[in-house]
Amino acid sequence: MNREIKTGILNSGLALAVFAADRLSKALIIEHLYFSSRRVLPFFSLNYVENTGIAFGMLRDKNLFFVFSNTFFLILLLLFRRKFSQPLESAGLHLVIGGALGNIYDRLAYGFVVDFFDFSFFPAVFNVADAAITAGACLIGWQIFFGKKGDK
Repeated sequence: MNREIKTGILNSGLALAVFAADRLSKALIIEHLYFSSRRVLPFFSLNYVENTGIAFGMLRDKNLFFVFSNTFFLILLLLFRRKFSQPLESAGLHLVIGGALGNIYDRLAYGFVVDFFDFSFFPAVFNVADAAITAGACLIGWQIFFGKKGDK
């Protein structure tokens, strides 16, 4: 099997692993913490939140808009994924894809996104999908700004 096929399989597995981890974590939160909270550490709680907007609760009650816009951007990422040829940016892209799939699933299934990671020093509650999207965007940004000139 050539390197490109192996990389494609690994990256697809990464996206699916993010989606699976997101679904599992949200299912556990819904089952055990529905509309409640549990302090884990002095600065960290698991806190069930229904988010109909985007980051930091902005643009609330625009779920249908986000279903369509997120799906549109996900399709664009899938269409242009071959442009992300460097390992870091390709892994980052697939983290974003897996996270986007997780949040789109929530919006379609529930009409909102389930958030639950609540750090007292951070202004928003978030989930596994959000963390993967953020980490993926950081990896892509790192490659763009700090990658070798020939790698871009």
